[in-house]
Amino acid sequence: MYATSLGDDGAELRPLEVWHAADLLADIDRGREFIGRHIGLADVVADLDGARAWIRSYADKRAADAGALHGIWLDGRLVGGVLFRVWDTPSGVCEAGCWLEPAAAGRGLVTRAMRLLLDWAFDERGMHRVEWHASSANEGSLNVARRLGMTREGVLRENHPHRGVRTDTEIWALLAPEWRAARAGGARDGR
Repeated sequence: MYATSLGDDGAELRPLEVWHAADLLADIDRGREFIGRHIGLADVVADLDGARAWIRSYADKRAADAGALHGIWLDGRLVGGVLFRVWDTPSGVCEAGCWLEPAAAGRGLVTRAMRLLLDWAFDERGMHRVEWHASSANEGSLNVARRLGMTREGVLRENHPHRGVRTDTEIWALLAPEWRAARAGGARDGR
């Protein structure tokens, strides 16, 4: 298995495999309330079978070239992850996302991991557009989009029912030429 360093703090990006189901469940259990405030992952990964099924769904997506799932590991422990929820090679459009347990928040882990995935999506796979969909109330996720240089394109009002409440979803996006220009201009410093 491979791991990619995310910096000097012991953080790594690794593919998340079905055999990591217990690690995923432990990660979600440590941050269930925090993670579940804005995304349904905490409800989907309710037990070990749910963790296996969710990871397996991404293994199937990867096999079909329709998505990807990576874990963020800190000091050998899974603390969150980044993913391509949707991947459409013919159109050159994909949608990225993330989750992170609260103890790992504020370290720039998601931003650093997404930078690696954006480089891969744009440079290796030839994607043209990466989208980021987040609840308008999810400031952490919106801040990641800002740090990555994404543009806020609009809000889908009350489009997503989450735990019995209709929430607004912000759509942010980054185009390949924008990413390359930012990278060439050195705008990738900081978290």
